[in-house]
Amino acid sequence: MENQKGVRLDKFLWAVRLYKTRSIAADACKSGRILINGYPVKSSRLINIDETFMVKKNPVIYLYKVKELLSNRVGAKLVENYIENLTSEEELQKLDLNSKVTFVRRSKGTGRPTKKERREIDKLNF
Repeated sequence: MENQKGVRLDKFLWAVRLYKTRSIAADACKSGRILINGYPVKSSRLINIDETFMVKKNPVIYLYKVKELLSNRVGAKLVENYIENLTSEEELQKLDLNSKVTFVRRSKGTGRPTKKERREIDKLNF
């Protein structure tokens, strides 16, 4: 909609509702969870139409393509007009896999898990 050369990445991520606040989107860029062409980018980078970017949200790596630019937040129903989700089915199945993992049973009275046991439980949960 907007006739400009680009929009700041953190502002765009916030506007299309990938992150709740702009500062959270900026933190995601700073920590390397947003990739363009396989490289982490700064939150001040300008993003353009037809550009693809990856968003790492454990355990899934989402892939999006920019359809239109915008700088103001839009309603959830309008998001599909601005970005296209190109995430593969294999990646999306990782979400189902996490929900299907059952809780590890521990004997009653054994107390809280030790640090070592907690690591093993976390490995099972990916």
